[in-house]
Amino acid sequence: MTEDEIVAAISALCQPEPAQRRRTAPRVFLGVGDDAALWQPSRSHRSAISSDMLVENVDFTRESMSLEDAGWRAMAANLSDLAAMGARPHLATVALGMPQATIAGEILELYRGVAACAKTYQVAIAGGDLSRAPVLTIAITVVGEVRATSAKTRAGGRPGDVLAVTGPLGAARAGLEIAREAAPISDELKTEALAAFRHPQPRIAEGRFLAASRNVRAMIDLSDGLSTDLARLAAASGCGAEVQTVPVAEPARALASLRGEPPEVFTLAGGEDFELLAAVGARAFGHLAARYAARFSRPLLAVGVLREGVEIAWNGAPLRRTGWDHFAR
Repeated sequence: MTEDEIVAAISALCQPEPAQRRRTAPRVFLGVGDDAALWQPSRSHRSAISSDMLVENVDFTRESMSLEDAGWRAMAANLSDLAAMGARPHLATVALGMPQATIAGEILELYRGVAACAKTYQVAIAGGDLSRAPVLTIAITVVGEVRATSAKTRAGGRPGDVLAVTGPLGAARAGLEIAREAAPISDELKTEALAAFRHPQPRIAEGRFLAASRNVRAMIDLSDGLSTDLARLAAASGCGAEVQTVPVAEPARALASLRGEPPEVFTLAGGEDFELLAAVGARAFGHLAARYAARFSRPLLAVGVLREGVEIAWNGAPLRRTGWDHFAR
């Protein structure tokens, strides 16, 4: 296929139904197929913009997931960043670099995953680019909007704030390990772990709910793991922190137990759960957690507190960053 033929096929994959378009992109006036997209931002909101990249054999391998799964994860990773700001996503651009030997079917398989995630979260794909590259590379930029009074950053946490996560952790790491090598755990837990790894669900609704509360002072998504991202939130807020408990997902607990490894240690060394970590005023936490549970039918899980100083502690000792780092040796 020629580049124009590939673009036409991608456009067909990304085109929403008329009813969906009215919901997802009423202010995208020009999308895929021209030199640039045309978008009308809201006057009453601030735009939130995030970019993320997935590189084959660095961020994913074809042995551990399909190209369709890789496309889904690439879009979900970007949307999770907007969730951490409390933003509602609206549109995305997708740039794809590929080796010359890549066939059209592989490109379309990848885009099926990208488009499926975008449609699930009511995001319009408004453009992008195609180019040759040494390895398959997916670069996505997403644009969302958030009320100025609701926008959350990593900064803003205060000593005494409760640190809480939107769900248990470690399932994505368990899924990665299971994708690499079969493990004798139940089929139900395998399915849960592989779904967390290959089809993560960005916490868009949860992020907007938490961001609407003035008692939520800071947020970050846990793309690189609790130990790493907690340190980033604490540093941005000018605080230290104490981890008091690590909520472990059942697949992670089962796999860690098989290996004779403490489940909390296994979970702290994972990443890509795409849950949110929030710093919440201590006096308001109980009420907010009750409202969260009523809204989402699962608990908001306290993991620790922000403290004076700079140290991140767990079990009375400094907590080492053991999550994902692209440049760690």
